[in-house]
Amino acid sequence: MTVGVPKETFPGERRVALTPIVVERLAKAGLAVLIEQGAGLAAGFQDEEYGQRGARLASSRAEVFADADVILQVRGYGANLQAGREDLHLLRRGQVVIGFLEPLSQPAAMQELAATGVTAFAMELIPRITRAQPMDALSSMATVAGYKAVLIAANLLPKMFPMLMTAAGTVNPAHVFVLGAGVAGLQAIATAKRLGAVVEAYDIRPAVKEQVQSLGAKFLDLPLEVSQAEDRGGYARAMDEAFYERQRQLLHRAVTHADVVITTAAVPGRKAPVLITRAMVEAMRPGSVVVDLAAERGGNCELTRPGEIVEANGVKVLGPMNLPSELPYHASQMYARNLAAFLLHLVKGGELKLDMEDEITRETLVARDGEVVHPQVRAALQVAT
Repeated sequence: MTVGVPKETFPGERRVALTPIVVERLAKAGLAVLIEQGAGLAAGFQDEEYGQRGARLASSRAEVFADADVILQVRGYGANLQAGREDLHLLRRGQVVIGFLEPLSQPAAMQELAATGVTAFAMELIPRITRAQPMDALSSMATVAGYKAVLIAANLLPKMFPMLMTAAGTVNPAHVFVLGAGVAGLQAIATAKRLGAVVEAYDIRPAVKEQVQSLGAKFLDLPLEVSQAEDRGGYARAMDEAFYERQRQLLHRAVTHADVVITTAAVPGRKAPVLITRAMVEAMRPGSVVVDLAAERGGNCELTRPGEIVEANGVKVLGPMNLPSELPYHASQMYARNLAAFLLHLVKGGELKLDMEDEITRETLVARDGEVVHPQVRAALQVAT
C-alpha cells in the first residue's frame, strides 16, 4: 500500500503532511511512502531526509497521484478551492484522501470530491474522545496558533509584557485578555503568562474555569445562563443574538481595560460570533492590540478583516490567516503525527479496512463510492440547494 504526499498548493501554505521521522514510522508499519520533490522544503525538511527515512521521491505531482493508494494533505480540496481544483482530475475511484477539507463550510466541494470516486476523510471531524486524542489535528494547530498570536501581539504592543524593577523605576506589566479558553486560548494564556503579562480570560463554558486558573490567569465570571453552551463533543454551541448582545455588554469593561485582546471563539461549521464591537475597540487605550484568531470564520471583532490589520483610534485589530503555517516545522511535525495515528487506525495488516461501527472512522468519513455520506455534510447540501 502506497501513501502519497504532494506539495501543498494553497497560497502561503508552508506545512507538509508528513515529516521524515513519521515516514519511518509508516514504513515500519509496512506502508510505502511517496513524496513529491520539494514538498517539505518550506517547512524545513530536505528531500534527502525523506529518502534516508525510507520514502521514495516523485519527480512530479502527477506521479504521486498516479502511484498512491492514499493521498495525505494538509489542505485537500475544500480547504484549497482554487489550486485544489487542479488535482480533481488526478484522483481516481477507490483512492483515499485524508486532510483538512472544510466539509461543513464547503459542502458543495465535498460533492465534487465525491464525484471523483475517492474515499475522503476530513481531519476536522475527528471526534473529541480520549482514544482519538493522538489524531486531533484541530487541537494541534490551535496550539500553534495560540502561541503565535501572543508573539504577534507582543511584537506590535508599544509596551513590554513583564513587570520590571529597574533603576529608572518600576515598569508595570501588560494586561492580556483572552476570549475563548479552548486549546488556542489556553496556549495563548500560557504563553502570555510566560512572557510576564497579567492575564484574564473568559469562556462561555464554565467547565474550563479550573483550566484557566491552573495556568495562573484570572477567570472572568459573567452573570449569563450558559447551561446549553457546550455540545457533547466539548465544542462551544452557537447561541442566539440576544445572548451575544448581553455578553458583549458584560465584556465591555474587561476588553477596554486590556492592552492586548486575543479572541478564539468559534463554532464548528458556523460563522464566528461577534464578541467585540467597534465601540469597544475605540474605547481601548491607543496602542492596544486585538488579535482575532477567528478571522477565517468572519471574526469575533466587528472590525476584523481577514488577512489585514485595521486601525481604529490608535488600536490595531489583526485578522491573521493560517497562523500554523508561520511555524511550519513544528506545525508539520504535530500534524504528521496526527495523520499517522489516524491512518494506522484505518489500516490493518497493510490494507485499508473501514469499520463503520467505529466512531472515529464513521464520524470522519465524508465521501465514499461516489456519494457524500457524512450526515452533517449531506444536511448542509440540502440547505444549500
